[in-house]
Amino acid sequence: MSAEPPFEQFNVRGRSRPGWLWGEPTPRESFWLGLILAVLALLPVFVAQYPQMVDYPAHLARYHVMLNRDSSALLKEYYGFQWRWSGNLGADLLIIPLAKLMSLEAAGKVIVYVTVLLNGLGVLAVEWSLRRRIGIGGLLGLLFVWSPAMLLGFLNFGLSLAAALFAFALWVRLDGWKWRAPLFMPIGLVVWLCHVSGWGTLGVMVFGYEWHKDKSWRAFVAPWPLTLPFVALIGLSIAGEKSGGELYSYGKVVGTYKWAIWRQAMRDTWRWLDYGTLIGIGVVLVGSFGLKRLDGRLGWAAIAMLVLSLVLPRHIIGGDYVDARMIYTGLMVGCLALSWRAPRLVLLLAAALFLGRLGLTTHTWYTESQRTERLLAMIDPLPQGVKIASLVETEIGVWPINPQEHIAGYAVVRKDALVNMHFALPLIHMLTINEGGKFFRDPYHRLLWKKGRKTDMTTYAPARYVDWFWYIGRHELDALPSKAKVTLRTDEALLARMPPPRPERGLAKPPGDS
Repeated sequence: MSAEPPFEQFNVRGRSRPGWLWGEPTPRESFWLGLILAVLALLPVFVAQYPQMVDYPAHLARYHVMLNRDSSALLKEYYGFQWRWSGNLGADLLIIPLAKLMSLEAAGKVIVYVTVLLNGLGVLAVEWSLRRRIGIGGLLGLLFVWSPAMLLGFLNFGLSLAAALFAFALWVRLDGWKWRAPLFMPIGLVVWLCHVSGWGTLGVMVFGYEWHKDKSWRAFVAPWPLTLPFVALIGLSIAGEKSGGELYSYGKVVGTYKWAIWRQAMRDTWRWLDYGTLIGIGVVLVGSFGLKRLDGRLGWAAIAMLVLSLVLPRHIIGGDYVDARMIYTGLMVGCLALSWRAPRLVLLLAAALFLGRLGLTTHTWYTESQRTERLLAMIDPLPQGVKIASLVETEIGVWPINPQEHIAGYAVVRKDALVNMHFALPLIHMLTINEGGKFFRDPYHRLLWKKGRKTDMTTYAPARYVDWFWYIGRHELDALPSKAKVTLRTDEALLARMPPPRPERGLAKPPGDS
């Protein structure tokens, strides 16, 4: 790996070409192009009344319980909440002051705006700190602002990744400054508080930067200012053991799963466009590596992250898709490592690719937000304190991610409802559920639909302990929960009244579980 070549080698004299398109953009031009694209990345959030992130409604419901449980008898009855400091609190901390200024739903949307914008600006900050311009690497890096992690609604991770990008840019700018190490002790702690994966990303980036300068033991100890959170990680490991859960897990079929997350590294709207973009970026990265046009200041970190995606487990202490996050981030950092200079034409083509993909994401968010509004109209007439068992169809083989999986979270925000889609592992998550049994939480509200698979919900356990059964899906169920009486049916959902809840007893397996 080496530094970037001079631009002159791309200029071929004696040929008739439009001069402006084949000229190198000035730093000012490239800066404004990058800034405009980073701001335009907010378009999906702007057009959608309801952010179409899979986990977002569940996070919103948790914030509501966290902020209002002490003043609500219903929330006290249904939920427990124990605040604890951990490496997964970015949005949870930010929502506290915002919710004092506006409604919770408005505050949640502000956090989505902030997360998306900061990730885009963070990409530009890294590129500018290294090269004092925005080049092809920065524009391709912007493609990963809307990574599957963002679409899944990993807000804490998104805030942490943005913080890590800005922190790394500062690390580069302060190279050689004697007070850099003590300054980064609190910075590392802040990044970790947002999310542990972003903190790990910052550590790898710092290591790669220092390894490029000095390939010795010094590079391994260079990230020492970021090590304060290790004490907290030890405490979380002990808590995980006490909970009886697994500290880590690779899943059932490791090879198949790893292949799947790599194929889905740019999963968004159109399968073949996402595949084509991923393959194209892979070819550019591999080709640039072969031609020694990867900037080692980030190239080593990108390689390390992509290798870690193969080594790391899927789950660590309750966190999911740990390895997948390394893929998204590793590809972003790999793009930022591209050190060849490009003419305006190439930068405009990269910008066109970004805008094309952004347009599809924006359209999806607009149409799915309208669907969310229609679905929520079904439960708006229900009373405060209602108990709802939701069941959301997720069709196996469909490429776009289903953003409605946790839609019942809005019932908690608006109705102080008891619902069954929370992230609520004991001693792992701060929120706990007082009723409904061990299957009354994520992921047991999800119905994995496949043609030919029976969908008999007669013994669907969560429906035994609620007032209403809410099914969201476009395929009819083979059988509803026992004694359910449908009161409202549309072509994409149904709402059914259940008999009075019964005391807990033996629970059936979740739908789709084999």
